[in-house]
Amino acid sequence: MMAQQTASLSHIQNWIFDLDNTLYRADVAFFSQIDKKMTSFISRYLSLQHTDARKIQKEYLAEYGTSLSGLMAVHGMDPTEFLDYVHDVDLEMLQPDPKLRTQIQTLPGRKFIFTNGSKGHARNVASHLNLFDLFDGSFGIEDGDYVPKPKPSPYIRFCDIFDIDPKTAIFFEDGLRNLEVPKHMGMTTVLVTSEADWSNEPEITRPAGSSTHADYVDFITNNLTAWLEKYS
Repeated sequence: MMAQQTASLSHIQNWIFDLDNTLYRADVAFFSQIDKKMTSFISRYLSLQHTDARKIQKEYLAEYGTSLSGLMAVHGMDPTEFLDYVHDVDLEMLQPDPKLRTQIQTLPGRKFIFTNGSKGHARNVASHLNLFDLFDGSFGIEDGDYVPKPKPSPYIRFCDIFDIDPKTAIFFEDGLRNLEVPKHMGMTTVLVTSEADWSNEPEITRPAGSSTHADYVDFITNNLTAWLEKYS
């Protein structure tokens, strides 16, 4: 099924946004800081050369949903130090978008952040973008007991915590595979694409940009602000 280009969203009462590469454009390459710090941490933690650490990082990302989940499952790692280290990054390259703030602020209903990052990372990034105060709740990796998207359990936990009927929700996400579960739950799905080069990532984990067609994607946009202005 091709992604819809017109549809009514009058039934939407809950607006759910991924954080990284969604509430800001992936083209700015902000996430590359986190990606590199993950490699450095794994290299030190497992006493591996950089190349081997990066290979492990991407293998765990593909198999477990996040590199963190793989480190916890295979090596019994405590997640706290990892999350603190990889999310200690320079936010200055991210520029707040006043138009995006206006569009999110005027959405009818509740708004949420749902990230595979930590709650602290969501707060720091969204606050820097001058958006955090607009959200009614934030769900981080620790809220799902460190089980990440695209696994089903964090979506179910998210809906339970915030008392959300999936049929009244819309989910914005840059990772194609992360939209399959919410669509099957009954949510409307929006894939946020960019011109960023993800060729260094395993194909299954690449954010949107290369393969964007799936029957669980309702809408595709490369401009979140413009999309919200048009459809909300």
